[in-house]
This record gives sequence, structure tokens and C-alpha cells, in this order.
Amino acid sequence: MTNKGEAVVENSVSINGLITKSIGGIYYVEAPDGLYSCKARGVFRKRGTTPLVGDIVTIDVIAEFEGVITKVHERKNELVRPPLANLDQLILVVSTCEPLPNLLVLDKLIAIAEHKGIEPIIVITKIDLDEHESLEDIYSAAGFDVYVSDNIKGDNAGEITALLEGKVSGFAGNTGVGKSSLLNAIDRTLSIETGEVSRKLGRGRHTTRHAELYKLDNGGYIADTPGFSALETGRYDVILKDEIEDCFREFKPYLGRCKFRDCAHINAKNCAIQEAVASGEIGRTRYENYVVMYGEAEQIKEWEL
Repeated sequence: MTNKGEAVVENSVSINGLITKSIGGIYYVEAPDGLYSCKARGVFRKRGTTPLVGDIVTIDVIAEFEGVITKVHERKNELVRPPLANLDQLILVVSTCEPLPNLLVLDKLIAIAEHKGIEPIIVITKIDLDEHESLEDIYSAAGFDVYVSDNIKGDNAGEITALLEGKVSGFAGNTGVGKSSLLNAIDRTLSIETGEVSRKLGRGRHTTRHAELYKLDNGGYIADTPGFSALETGRYDVILKDEIEDCFREFKPYLGRCKFRDCAHINAKNCAIQEAVASGEIGRTRYENYVVMYGEAEQIKEWEL
């Protein structure tokens, strides 16, 4: 039985497709024969489920290139912000300046990606405006793939494009870091709107207002998403304090080697993590951001989740 207002079509055809855009309750689903404009069945609202860009869905065709979403297939992962599903990798864009890199925000984004099983990849932009080597060293040493980009010349855009082949990739980073410029360098046909950084406010204007997947010639999809200037782990994804150590991949060789099994790696005796930081095997800024994130996670009341 359908809800009031839902279309009823006798002998309707069901097909599978990919949600590539969502605006105002309308979902655009890419199917083998074209792009369908769809609404979601009311049952999703009752279940508290919202289809996301990146979802594989089943639709019932109700008219030419119009349909109703009847099923959201199982997701391998999802993010609330950016609001995307089934990501293979999350491209985290950080600039050398204008705005200055916020490593705590970057490390929180990396932790969320690690927690969700999404491969985080770092792209440093605006290398024509300031040095990037120290930032690159921090994340290369931590075990991440790091790419650099001169947004003016479009340097290394081809290398980053190859990285996207056949994969669904989300792009995220603070407003003004040059996500849209980078995407345009990757594929000039995208023509994504860009905005200059406001010198008065020290941050960029918001230019992207909805999540959308853009299809590349190499079979990949990329998502440009609304920019943001802050990230609260507890607001967008809850990582409990005991899980945070697993979100720092450079900690892995040292886990289980502390004197105390329940070691929090903060002001603890005979802590393998702290010893690795002291010897330079683990980057100090990464460790300091771990401490901040652990402190925030301690404030989470698990019984409220």
C-alpha cells in the first residue's frame, strides 16, 4: 500500500542507478539509459532514512525519466558532512595560506575517514604562495599519500586525475582552500563556481551549496561539497575515546606495547606512543591533536548515543 500522494503505476519497470545530485527532495539518479528525476517513498521518512548522494538505489519508473526511489542498497560507508555515501576515498584539501592550514580540523577529518574505512588522501594547494614542504612532511611521515597543486598553473592535476579513475571520491576542506579551483583543473568542463578569499574575514565565500557527483571520462566520480570553517567530531560523527587511537595510523606499530593495557597515551608512564613522539617516530602535531580529540571524546556520554 502506498502513502497518499505517491504515484501508483501498474506494471512499472524497476531499475538500479546511482544518486548523483539531491536538491529540495528531488534525487537525480543516473541509470544505464539516462538521468532520472526521482522522489523517495514516504516509508524512508518513517524509518528515519534519507537517501544520500552516492547511494545505489532501485527506482520504479513512473514516466519518461521520472521515478520513485523504492530501495536504498546497503552502504559501505556514509558521511554526514560532506553528505555522501559509498566513498572510496576522501580527498582532503588544505592550503599553504589564505586560509592558513588548520591541522586540528584536518586531523579530525582524517580520523573520521579512517573510522569509516575511507582512504584519506591529502592535497596541498596554493604552493605558489607559500612553502609546503613542512606540511607535506608531517603527513607523508604519518603514512598518507600527499599531493601538491599550484591552482594557478594547474600543476599535478593530471596526477590527481589518475588517482580518481574508477572511484567515488569526496572532496572536503575549509572554505577558501581551493577545492573548486582544483576540481576545475582536473576537468575544465565542470566549470564549478569559485570565490576569492575575503581578506577582511580571512576566509572564503561559500560557493558550493549542495553535494553533487560529477562524472569523469575515466569512469570516476568526484564530489564537490559545501565548504566549512570548523568541524566538531561529535556533531558529524561520533568517535569514542577508546576508538581514537585506531584513527591515527602511525600509532599502529606501537599499540599494545604500553605498560598498561588501558593506556590513554596521555601523561602515562612507559607509554610506547609517547616514547615514539619523544624520539620523533610519531609527529608531534599529530600527537597533540590526538590529545585534543581524546579530551573532547571524554565529554561524550555514551548512554546518550
